[in-house]
Amino acid sequence: MSIRVFIDGAVGTTGLEIRERLDGREGIEQIILAEADRKDPKKREDALNSADFVILCLPDDAAREAVEMIRAKKVRVIDASTAHRVAPDWVYGFAELEPGQLNAIAEAPRVSNPGCYPTGFLALVRPLVRAGLVPLDHVFSVNAVSGYSGGGKSMIAEFEDQDSDAFTATAFRNYGLGLEHKHVPEMQKHARIEHPPIFQPAVVRTYRGMVVEVPLPLHTFTRRPSLEAIENALRDAYKDCPLLRVLPADAATVSIEEDAGTDRLSVRVFGNAERGQARLVATLDNLGKGAAGAAVQNLNIMAGFDPIAGLVL
Repeated sequence: MSIRVFIDGAVGTTGLEIRERLDGREGIEQIILAEADRKDPKKREDALNSADFVILCLPDDAAREAVEMIRAKKVRVIDASTAHRVAPDWVYGFAELEPGQLNAIAEAPRVSNPGCYPTGFLALVRPLVRAGLVPLDHVFSVNAVSGYSGGGKSMIAEFEDQDSDAFTATAFRNYGLGLEHKHVPEMQKHARIEHPPIFQPAVVRTYRGMVVEVPLPLHTFTRRPSLEAIENALRDAYKDCPLLRVLPADAATVSIEEDAGTDRLSVRVFGNAERGQARLVATLDNLGKGAAGAAVQNLNIMAGFDPIAGLVL
């Protein structure tokens, strides 16, 4: 079987990474517009409607506009923007999130690619909520740092282009201080929790990579789950998932570069058993499992290919 794929926004950071994973793959023909044609509305519309699969790597409003331009019923869409991640008529493209999620993605005409930070948060939290180990009304906090490529070309220029007026030499910069980050509704909805998490994102001076951490006061929960119970719930949730691994908590430190350059995601359960406190830690590549790798995984699933074809383990 051969499929035709059009990446709308293929010259952006995520689009380039997706193209890299698809280049040379048997059974995939990429529709690529010439530089002069990329902003031609008619040629773009033709590309959107002639593909079997469209992957949107666009700002939110442009992604919504692109969806409106697709009239051909055969076209199936993967949206890497934030625009449709909580939309009721879109399937959330995190195959490992729930039992049956992979099958839902396989059949879906419209799939929303998860955000990078929510991917780490949900991988840590959702299995525990589902198992009843953590109460639905717990107010989660999420501490997370990302490589600067997560901010796209403008942020890359801030950290790399010394001639730019926006250039910064900082090693660490937090943001989202008003607690209105666009990822919060996605985290709350797909974790199926009652309250928005307190999200504390930051960017650091490394191109790619991500660490997401969720602290848990286990001693305050009704079931008072042990660290072992928490880890076992995660191991059970991801036992058949080649891109997710549960690592032992025997490391003294965790590096942001740990899963950089791959499409996998690693989770660990650290903590103090006597105090009943846990630190759940996820590492991933913000451009891999956090963006392009997830989009290619979703494309594979929707097209009936091996889900991990073209991905880096």
